[in-house]
Amino acid sequence: MKIFIAGATGRVGEELTKNLVTQGHFVYAGARHEENITKSEDVEPVHLDMHGSIDEIAETLNDAEAVYFVAGSRGKDLLQTDLFGAVKLMQAVEQKGIKRYIHLSSLFALQPEKWGTALTDYNIAKFFSDNWLIDKTSLDYTILQPGSLLETPGSGKITTDVTGKTENSIEDVALVLAGLLKQDNTIKKIILMGNGDTPIAEALKTI
Repeated sequence: MKIFIAGATGRVGEELTKNLVTQGHFVYAGARHEENITKSEDVEPVHLDMHGSIDEIAETLNDAEAVYFVAGSRGKDLLQTDLFGAVKLMQAVEQKGIKRYIHLSSLFALQPEKWGTALTDYNIAKFFSDNWLIDKTSLDYTILQPGSLLETPGSGKITTDVTGKTENSIEDVALVLAGLLKQDNTIKKIILMGNGDTPIAEALKTI
């Protein structure tokens, strides 16, 4: 498939790009600093400005057949990137007639009663962007809500039965995101993700 990644220079985006290329896909790697992306026969760097208009964002999607949102401002631009940017991307995807949309969120984003205090503004941004995707679009979405992201080696094993605070390797998060594309059973689903004992492919099949 031809796949567009919003946030391709981020920690998750870089790993996701590698995984999708390994699976045989072509990636439009969207980023604000696309010059930091290495062009190849399988990866096309694309300038993506989350502050742009819906029409401008739609233009960057080219002929993509599926879109990932894994962009994040690390707290520096929450409203324009993590919230409004995400919503504009959803609108642009619908404008282009693309159906498959995979959205990286955060653990318990839709359950405010479980939020801590450290990342409240980030959680609020994810709460509203997740709700927009669910209630205001007709996209074939999957929302992945992992725990805290760690730059540690992945185990290739997870759990989707999460009831409390958990952590995830960025490598594992990227593997799950790539795996979602092949699993139609995850469409219109919100998936909580934590460290676990179930191989990723097996866990996704049982969603």
